[in-house]
Amino acid sequence: MATTVTTQAPAAGVRRRLGARLAGGELQQFILRRIGQTILVLFCVATITFFLVRLTGDPVQAMLPPTATLDQENALRAQLGLNQPLIIQYLSYLGGILHGDFGQSLFFHQPAFDLILDRLPATIELASGAMVFALIVAIPAGIIAAVKRGSAADSSVVATVLVGQSTPAFFVGIILILVFAVNLHWLPAGGMGGFNHLILPAITLGLYSMAMIARLLRSSLIDQLGEDYIRTARSKGLSRWQVIRDHGLQNAALPVITIIGLEIGSLLGGAILTEQVFSWPGVGRLTVEAITNRDFPLMQAIVLFLSVIFVVANLVVDIAYAFLDPRVRLS
Repeated sequence: MATTVTTQAPAAGVRRRLGARLAGGELQQFILRRIGQTILVLFCVATITFFLVRLTGDPVQAMLPPTATLDQENALRAQLGLNQPLIIQYLSYLGGILHGDFGQSLFFHQPAFDLILDRLPATIELASGAMVFALIVAIPAGIIAAVKRGSAADSSVVATVLVGQSTPAFFVGIILILVFAVNLHWLPAGGMGGFNHLILPAITLGLYSMAMIARLLRSSLIDQLGEDYIRTARSKGLSRWQVIRDHGLQNAALPVITIIGLEIGSLLGGAILTEQVFSWPGVGRLTVEAITNRDFPLMQAIVLFLSVIFVVANLVVDIAYAFLDPRVRLS
């Protein structure tokens, strides 16, 4: 993160000074620095991915039947360009990326990026549903737990958070299928269709994010409620809810916004197990197919695409910090 907090309660004068500083070009310089860092990160990701995927085995053996002869293997390897020296393959891969060409899928015989774009809407739908579920549950739960610290409600939220953060997604998905699809017959067990198809996979994928957001909001709000400016607001006659809504939440929300921004990238990239369990036709399931088939170009394209999502999410969160809180100093 490229942000540091320098003071406590925000003031109108500080806001004006921040606005003047941002308007003066500091934000533009910050964005340019982050873009440069992003390009370096993506270059490293592309390089590491290129060499790592080749440790998974020979895709030619996965594409041909066991009865294939050595001549047939060599012919297919030459057709795919896998007989060239590794450095030539690497330079060709980087050159293709610079021209927007992420390679041709060895298994699907289509451009790798087009395959990702075809599956992306399904993954976005699932990730959006998961984030909506996480926020709807986590925000009220975190506020209640902080306001009623030490109560039964607080203990219930803490226990739910521990379960949500410690239970693997595939296990949650299987349990939900057994209960709501197999035994109760309330919801479908898998596939993509109407809203009822989205409920179980969205809960499965969003459970960890819900627990993370609720825990962080609770901790952050508890810290803010003990600050002097909260006591000052209460002494002015404001109700407890007004103080929490207008003062406490405004400052407690900053670390939560960071987590939400990062979790969006995590949901898009971490839906692999959930999509596999629920037969959801998204990028996560495409990733499993690419790994199973040793589809080098497709694996490389997916990893690079998900990396772009993560670094862009980080950049957006950092910029949002500067606009949401004048305590933030760009550095």
